[in-house]
Amino acid sequence: MKKIIIQNVDKPKANKVKEEVKWVCDSLGLVSGRDLDNISFKIIYGLLGLFSEDSLISTDEIAKSLKIESPRVNHHVRGLTESGIIFREKRKIALRGGSLSAAIEEMRRDSNMMFSKLIYVSKKIDETFKL
Repeated sequence: MKKIIIQNVDKPKANKVKEEVKWVCDSLGLVSGRDLDNISFKIIYGLLGLFSEDSLISTDEIAKSLKIESPRVNHHVRGLTESGIIFREKRKIALRGGSLSAAIEEMRRDSNMMFSKLIYVSKKIDETFKL
């Protein structure tokens, strides 16, 4: 099951990569209120700097590079996997599609399919209630 969140967050005025990555994470609801240390953002930002398109990175490598304990990284990786922005193969992870933009495109396709199903069922419900 995927959970896609989209929030309308003001884009930073400065074109600084780190701020823009943070904006993408905030807009996709990847950083929750309980994530006071912005671990999910750090994982995404770290992934962008750690691998090329066809690489998989172990959660231990991420934990080591970010100087964060592996269990904390694994906890946030589960949430990022549920969102659909990353995928996991055994103990390694990567951005879906190999890049941030490809991951977001795939998430858009996922959400479009979900909306199509919702519309189909909603029309049947409307007919039942003669709306």
